[in-house]
Amino acid sequence: MGKRFRGFLPVVIDVESGGFNAKKDALLEIAAVIVHMNDDGDLEPAETIHFHVEPFEGANIDKAAIDFNGIDPWHPFRFAIKEDKAIEQIFAPVRAAIKASGCTRAVLVGHNAGFDLGFVHAAAERAKIKRNPFHPFSTLDTAALSGLVYGQTVLARAVRAAGIHFDAKEAHSAKYDTVKTAELFCALVNRYKALGGWPLEQASDSDPAEQSANVQEKSDTDIETQAD
Repeated sequence: MGKRFRGFLPVVIDVESGGFNAKKDALLEIAAVIVHMNDDGDLEPAETIHFHVEPFEGANIDKAAIDFNGIDPWHPFRFAIKEDKAIEQIFAPVRAAIKASGCTRAVLVGHNAGFDLGFVHAAAERAKIKRNPFHPFSTLDTAALSGLVYGQTVLARAVRAAGIHFDAKEAHSAKYDTVKTAELFCALVNRYKALGGWPLEQASDSDPAEQSANVQEKSDTDIETQAD
């Protein structure tokens, strides 16, 4: 896995929120699926982590957002936990998986991944977590990849185009959408491999661009270590 994505471990994330502004709007639900590579070099969804989240103090919740996702933020049977606890309990197994897979950090995989990444980073900042395992801006976006491979960018249509069952009644649950996005991501990567697209010839140690990228990656890791 460490070689397949240049030291990045793909971790699929989906969030449900009280709006579009990661700094101001509540994070209401978060789920993660850690991706594993089997002995044949194919990707498979592995561990799933999921939490309902209490709105942080002062969080905005737009009525239109909760009408869309169907979440009642104050329902007692949500069994929601505080945001800082949720984000740390997402990060802990991600860090363990990074180490076990020989990677250096995680890269967020999502359907329209920039949205989810914004909420993950905002929650980590509010929790004052120094050791955020996710790359600050790089993502693997299944909406873009599905548009290329299947001609579909909507999650439900892309999943079905990949031959994966999708139940529209379960949609907009962070856990369900994350699992389906993980299955879709694995199908995309495995299809590319089956068509002969991987492994590619690795850049040589003398490649200046590769050397520069390796130096930057080491620098990023050193900064995180010092912050710890």
